[in-house]
Amino acid sequence: MAHAAPTPGTSPRGPFARRPFARRTSTGAGPGAGRTGRPAPPDVFGRRTHLLAKAATLLATGLVYGYWEASISRRGGPITGWNLFAGFMTALAFLVLYLVVRQIARRLPREPRAALWGAFWGSAVGFLYSRSGVAMFTCILMSLIVAAAVTGALVYRYYTHGDAVEARTARTT
Repeated sequence: MAHAAPTPGTSPRGPFARRPFARRTSTGAGPGAGRTGRPAPPDVFGRRTHLLAKAATLLATGLVYGYWEASISRRGGPITGWNLFAGFMTALAFLVLYLVVRQIARRLPREPRAALWGAFWGSAVGFLYSRSGVAMFTCILMSLIVAAAVTGALVYRYYTHGDAVEARTARTT
């Protein structure tokens, strides 16, 4: 049985099939080129939409944290004005601390940045856990476990992500 030889620009699976191991030859000089020299994927939404989504996500996270604290502190009782006030103040404090940590973390190298985020999330979980009325030693232990887990995960992420970016830039130069 005879088979047709593929022509340049096509593959045996068809002219529009994606070749997973093909090397792109873009130089990055075009208007849509990213850091790696490849064309950037199309951005469906604009910059303003991304900023609004980021702000909405941050606000929703703060409100969930505040609601969580309020629901723990009322211990199944009725919802009161003081309970709502405490929840909103907790949400405000969480948001302010999150924004401060994010601004400081941008300026830090990998390990201190991971430790700062670990301390933030460990403290946040430890505070919520302490509101449930358990022993202080248990709260501290839980906070340290969460902080160590977040720090370890972020160190791993920063090292693997940084190595991948360095490898890509070394390949393109």
